[in-house]
Amino acid sequence: MINRRRILTGGAGAAMGLAGMGLSGAARAQSKMVMKAADVHPLGYPTVEAVVRIGKKLEAATSGRLSVQMYPAMQLGGEKEMIEQAQVGALQFARISVGPVGTIVDDLNVFNLPFVFRSEAHMRKVIDGEIGTELLAKVSTNARTNLIALCWMDAGSRNIYTHKAIRKPDDLKGLKIRMMGNPIFVDTMNAMGGNGISMGFDQLYNAMQTKVVDGAENNPPTFMVQNHFQVAKFFSMTEHLIIPEILVFSRRTWDQLSKDDQALVQKFAAEAQQEQRKLWDDKVKEALDKMKEAGITLVTDIDKKAFQDSVKPVWDKYGAKYAALIKRIDAVS
Repeated sequence: MINRRRILTGGAGAAMGLAGMGLSGAARAQSKMVMKAADVHPLGYPTVEAVVRIGKKLEAATSGRLSVQMYPAMQLGGEKEMIEQAQVGALQFARISVGPVGTIVDDLNVFNLPFVFRSEAHMRKVIDGEIGTELLAKVSTNARTNLIALCWMDAGSRNIYTHKAIRKPDDLKGLKIRMMGNPIFVDTMNAMGGNGISMGFDQLYNAMQTKVVDGAENNPPTFMVQNHFQVAKFFSMTEHLIIPEILVFSRRTWDQLSKDDQALVQKFAAEAQQEQRKLWDDKVKEALDKMKEAGITLVTDIDKKAFQDSVKPVWDKYGAKYAALIKRIDAVS
């Protein structure tokens, strides 16, 4: 006998239990589902807020049958752990960086190349167009990911922060800089003159505090909300990477949703791609103001050409296989 109370309150796990009992998609669609969402950032951060809004829209559209419980601030681990949990259906929504997924869906690595985008505005046009749609589909149709790619999110430009100003590649000599876990990123930092160290984001603050690494690279909002400004006083606007992020959904849970519910999730995710962008622009402005208040030195007189020239070995090593895609990216205006 099915315990009705458990079905109504058991969330995503209850829905998966129903699937195991062989109930139809229509029957499962009538069950209440509380879907888990996770992010490494705290409540109020643009990516977190965008997913919270998806949850509110789902709840309103389904009269409370579908809802989202957000687990921010690395409550469920770093991005690696979030991906693993989504793959087995223990987590439904995960906002992740392109870096880790690029190790599975190789074409995504084109976005991981240094200076592949002319600007953040150029990046936005690319992800909003055919190329962005195609790459999301490649994540969703690749059997190895076990994920559905819902939409892109903006993460701005990545810039170096450490205990001194970085204006040219020589300034990085001897510095250990944390990079995301993808060989392209480590090679990029090495080419730019530093010593790239692959490390999980959840380990970074302590590593900086204890001098395991000398610094890291990221966008202004992350630098501030993760309190990295407490251990790094110079923020250098190198803009060496402009990498969009992806909101993914567990395929295991996706296959248990009705077509109508899948369509709702996709609709609200598409809206989130644009809503998050406005939240992002506001957050960047706020972060830059707070950096000034905190006494952080914002370094803007960067020898950009020197950095662009320095990463030629990275393009020589990785760029050839993406030549056709890079040509299409360059053509977006």
